Amino acid sequence: MANKLGLNQYGKAENRVVRIVRDTPRHEIRDLNVSTSLRGDFEDAHATGDQAAVLPTDTQKNTAFAYAKLHGISSIEDYGLALGRRLLDACPAAHTAQVRIEEYAWDRIGDHSFVRRGGAVRTAVVTVGRERTVVLSGISDLVVLNSTDSEFRGFLKDEFTTLPEADDRILATSLVAKWRHTVVDGIDWNASHAAVLQTLLETFAGTYSRALQETLYAMGSAVLDSREEIAEIRFSAPNKHHFLVDFSGFQVDGLTNDGEVFIAADRPYGLIEAQVTRDGAPPAGDAWLHVPGFC
Repeated sequence: MANKLGLNQYGKAENRVVRIVRDTPRHEIRDLNVSTSLRGDFEDAHATGDQAAVLPTDTQKNTAFAYAKLHGISSIEDYGLALGRRLLDACPAAHTAQVRIEEYAWDRIGDHSFVRRGGAVRTAVVTVGRERTVVLSGISDLVVLNSTDSEFRGFLKDEFTTLPEADDRILATSLVAKWRHTVVDGIDWNASHAAVLQTLLETFAGTYSRALQETLYAMGSAVLDSREEIAEIRFSAPNKHHFLVDFSGFQVDGLTNDGEVFIAADRPYGLIEAQVTRDGAPPAGDAWLHVPGFC
């Protein structure tokens, strides 16, 4: 029976690219984790070992570092577009180049001194094709919490259901979000990212939640309503459960169950994933292909 090569790609993963701008005594830093991959007509490499069409992964690595200098990093989206286009030009057998980037933020403590910021990580996935280019901007590890204005009740129950209904609970998640742009030219990537992030946070804080699903839909809708350059947004949201500590077995004055002391449980956890799409938005094509997880 004849076999056929299916979906495949190859590249260099997790290049730690740090760019210091030294044009003035006040330095700037961009700290990236860059992964590149090429997809295309590489059947000979798999079937016969012929590497004539293969641009080495080491070359992809070198290009990622070289473009940090030659092109610069005004934003991770702009850098990803330039890098992806270069890789596609350099490899005629490829029909698509994808660049996945995480950016780690540093806060300034002097002209040439910085402290690494914890928390959320800015992301971008740039897919450059021969006929179409798609940019997914995003954020990961965005940990948010509402200490009230959240409930979960009226859910389906069967003989294995033990979860009590809650009319006032903590809602917390470590959010991953990626949003797809309708165009890739003429966008102020940094301003767009900041505006989307602000909308996500304001909507999370201002929405009474009957379920995490409802909150995600409200957040996604608010982004699409406020940013016409966004076609869709996808979320992956683990429910970071907080369980009220039961003090009923203690006979201690003042030790009462007032909804103030909780156990933060890290696993198992509910995982809520959702996509909100603008009506009439152009399809994503294979832009999400090989992007880890639902997002």
